[in-house]
Amino acid sequence: MGITLGIIGYGEVGSIFARGLQGRKGVDAIVAWDLRFAEPGQSASARDSAAADGIEALDGMAALCARADLIISAVTASNTHSVALEAARHARPGTRFLDLNSASPGTKQKAAAALEAAHVHYVEAGVMTSVPPYGIRVPMLLGGPHATHLATMLMDWGMDAKVVSDQLGVASAIKMSRSVMIKGLEALVIESYATARHYGVEAHVLPTLQETFPQIDWIKQGAYFFSRVVQHGRRRAEEMREAALTVQEAGFEPIMTAAIARKQDWVAQQARAGAFTGLDANASWESYADRLPKHETDTRSAEASK
Repeated sequence: MGITLGIIGYGEVGSIFARGLQGRKGVDAIVAWDLRFAEPGQSASARDSAAADGIEALDGMAALCARADLIISAVTASNTHSVALEAARHARPGTRFLDLNSASPGTKQKAAAALEAAHVHYVEAGVMTSVPPYGIRVPMLLGGPHATHLATMLMDWGMDAKVVSDQLGVASAIKMSRSVMIKGLEALVIESYATARHYGVEAHVLPTLQETFPQIDWIKQGAYFFSRVVQHGRRRAEEMREAALTVQEAGFEPIMTAAIARKQDWVAQQARAGAFTGLDANASWESYADRLPKHETDTRSAEASK
């Protein structure tokens, strides 16, 4: 007899995993719960989206936990712990819980403690790159005492899951350390390119980057960075706040990581305000840079420059 898979968070990542795992051997049914399913302005469209994918939208966490044998948490970083706490109140003993969220080792350990106290088998995952190009084949690192058993199931479904430790926090430490660099590059590119564009010197700056790092297509990569931050800056900022917490947990002051979070969040705010309306994912980096407002000065940055 197969299992029922429960997806918490039916956004980009949750929906990709739900669609990709449909029909896999041993998966009898897939159900989902997302806060948007209960929001008056979004409920109908969110539920219709899930239904179009062949996924049953449920009415709450309790309903999902009553059905699911394996729960996959795919929410924003800031909700990692609160979702685990709520699931711990409803999940049946013996349920497995795969935490895909980008959170610090300490956050994952707290989530695990809540679920393990309810006899739910927690496994942390560090998703190591952007999900959309790979789907369920996205490389992920697993950790925790239950990771090896779950990895076998996931690999049978065609997923790229590798156990790195039976200790909780290791997979997340790897993921978050990498995120500081990747999200930091995004923030640096946006700031550098937009500044060069303002002064009209981009035709001089980009070739020097190409010469120094010839393996990177700086024009193409720049456009990709802009588009991803515009689309997902808010989620990336939350991840960077968890990355800052990771740095703090290591005993360092997260000077750079905190600044990355602010930059990601600022771009997300411009997106929500409509600054990039009409631009699609294939727009040039120049198109994005030209839409960034110049009149909003960060007072903290201004003070720091005095």
